[in-house]
Amino acid sequence: MLDPVLLSSIGDLELVARVTVDGTVSGLHRSPFHGYSAEFSQYRHYRVGDDLKYVDWKLFARTVAVDASGSMAFRGRQGVSKLDYARMLAAALAYLVAGQGDAVGLVIYDEVLRQYVPSRMGQSHLRSVLLALSKMQASGGTAAAAALRRATDLLRRRGLLLVVSDLYDEDARVEAELRRAARIGHEVAVFHVLTRDEIEFPFAGDIEIEDLETGRTVLANAAATGAEYRRQFAEFLERWRSRCAGYGIDYTRVITDMPLDAVLRGYLLRRTGSVGR
Repeated sequence: MLDPVLLSSIGDLELVARVTVDGTVSGLHRSPFHGYSAEFSQYRHYRVGDDLKYVDWKLFARTVAVDASGSMAFRGRQGVSKLDYARMLAAALAYLVAGQGDAVGLVIYDEVLRQYVPSRMGQSHLRSVLLALSKMQASGGTAAAAALRRATDLLRRRGLLLVVSDLYDEDARVEAELRRAARIGHEVAVFHVLTRDEIEFPFAGDIEIEDLETGRTVLANAAATGAEYRRQFAEFLERWRSRCAGYGIDYTRVITDMPLDAVLRGYLLRRTGSVGR
């Protein structure tokens, strides 16, 4: 299992991505699904027990869309920030795709589409993607709808859109863009990145809460507000889970203390199961 704190201390993002993918494949070999391979380049319909090389990667162009808004800077009392986790997860996804000789692109957004790296093949292009991820900083508000529309439109044929975000932008247009991407035939996967503190609200006494996107602060008593906060946050999580389920979008709730290889492995196992249906 790969500790996110340990991985984030490594200065070489390409090494982090390679270690994560190697750990993922090694774990698949040890899983009940015997006979997994690191190769993803061949295709036929998946059956339980088949090698991952039979997953239909070749039909897809792939774009990873990463939320770099201010709220992604939050790290909680321990562990890595949401942005650092998103950076490493996106790098591993890009490394996995490029390692099979396939094209991968990148979209980084906050209030605007901050950076776009078009989908291309090759190791030199992968390094361009990883360089953009390594320089990514959290700042500003969130307005994901336009960036997701652009990312979708740049997939000129049937594609795979991987969204890595804390999903705090609940504007109806964001939901509409995810639904649109799925409706026009793209495969969409959402990685909902959160800290454990955001979910559990383990604070006590009087606290000061700062909105990392606007800078606004409020004073609150944790005992008085904790139960209501947890109720509303649970509803927020359920809304996104049910939305994605309703639109046929793969949804992964990611906590920033979870091993990266376990997250990636879970996604791949679900994806191989869906290909055969």
